[in-house]
Amino acid sequence: MFPISSLFFFSSLLMGAILSVSSTSWFGAWIGLELNLMSFIPLIVTKMNPYSSEAALKYFLIQALASTLIVLSSCLIMYMSNFTSTIILMALLLKLGAAPFHFWFPQVMEGLSWLQTIILMTIQKLAPMILISYLTSSFMITQIIILSAILSAYVGALGGLNIMKLRKIMAFSSINHMSWMLVALTINDMMWIMYFSFYALISSSVVFFMHSLQSSSISDLLNLNHHSLFSAFTIPLSLLSLGGLPPFTGFIPKWIMIQIMLMNNMYIPLLFLLSSALITLYFYLRMLIPYILILTPISSYNLKSFSFLSFSFFLPLITFFNMIGLFIPFLFMLF
Repeated sequence: MFPISSLFFFSSLLMGAILSVSSTSWFGAWIGLELNLMSFIPLIVTKMNPYSSEAALKYFLIQALASTLIVLSSCLIMYMSNFTSTIILMALLLKLGAAPFHFWFPQVMEGLSWLQTIILMTIQKLAPMILISYLTSSFMITQIIILSAILSAYVGALGGLNIMKLRKIMAFSSINHMSWMLVALTINDMMWIMYFSFYALISSSVVFFMHSLQSSSISDLLNLNHHSLFSAFTIPLSLLSLGGLPPFTGFIPKWIMIQIMLMNNMYIPLLFLLSSALITLYFYLRMLIPYILILTPISSYNLKSFSFLSFSFFLPLITFFNMIGLFIPFLFMLF
């Protein structure tokens, strides 16, 4: 597929998301979601191989099921408001890949290229999240969203423990971060937009680096010939930032969320989210420890040189987004 056609489908994908969130009816939102879906399918199958074809088929079937539930429920929303709102919420959670409807997300991620995973983890979540925010006026819907957030937190944490494939690790990480965004969505719109912006920037920077290294598993990262100690440590430290370890940038939105949840007396959901975040840090640390062992002076043959300069295009980008949290204490000292 030529780049011009990919640009066309990407533009129509964005148009579908904008049409969906700006619609005044659920039927119009369904049309936007369908346009978004049918634009993403050609982007998945740009490379004719069994993995991308399988991922496209799985994604199409799941999204078509969710779209069917939305259009059927929207027809009955005037008669059975609470029941149909719940069905629409379930359909939108299915589109997001949030627990307990997460089963398709890691499998689809496994068949995508790195650049396609950015779209699935960021842009494809925008329209369903905004549509869910339209349903939060009901107390029952809010409780279901919080329950889904707690399930997503533990599914994303426990699901990535024994995984060696980087795409699946990013998938379960996305499911875990979805729990924080769902809880933020029940508080106010600005909170989840803030968290989503941090998550999109950090995860995209990590994925760009993985794409530049052409790595698909943890062993690929460990077998790389790094040009500098700085570039070698950027990968695991960026993953720790994605996991929310202080004082990296990924901890900033979680810090704000912790403060807001304490102010709103959401102690029980906060306990579940924090305990799951500690579990996610385990499989990020599992990638950091081999780096420390490999980069000892005894094993220094893994480096081509000990220069602290790297000419990679993505390295400054990742360093900026993930290490900016290190400078926050200095700001407090100055002001």
